[in-house]
Amino acid sequence: MRFPLESLLQLGLGLAVSLGALAADVRILVQSSPLAGFQYHAGETLWQEMREGDRLTLVREADNPHDANAVRIEWRGQKLGYLPRNENRAVAAALDRSEPVDARIAKLREHRNPWQRVLIEVFVVL
Repeated sequence: MRFPLESLLQLGLGLAVSLGALAADVRILVQSSPLAGFQYHAGETLWQEMREGDRLTLVREADNPHDANAVRIEWRGQKLGYLPRNENRAVAAALDRSEPVDARIAKLREHRNPWQRVLIEVFVVL
C-alpha cells in the first residue's frame, strides 16, 4: 500500500513537533555539589520549609569581589549560598552565554557541618 506524499509529510512534521516537545523537557545532570555558605545566608531560617526536589535559581554574580565566577543559589527568591568556588567555572560560563541551566535541591540532611547539609544538582536543559 502506498501513502500519498502529503500524508507522509504531515506525519513527519507531527513526529518532529512531538520530538521537539520532548526535547524541551530533557535535562542532563552536569554537577552535584554541596551548597557553599549555607551558614551565612537564609538557609538556616528556611531549613524547615525546604524540600528535596525543590527548584533553585542560579544567579550569576560576575562582579562578586571574592570570586569572578560566583554563582549565587536562591530558593524562592532567598539567597541560600553559592556553588563552591572550585566547582563553579563551567556553570558561570554557561550562564554568561545565556544557556539554559536549571538546579534543584538533591539532598537535605541534619549535620553539624554546614557543607554537609544541602546537596544541589545542576542540569543543562535541552
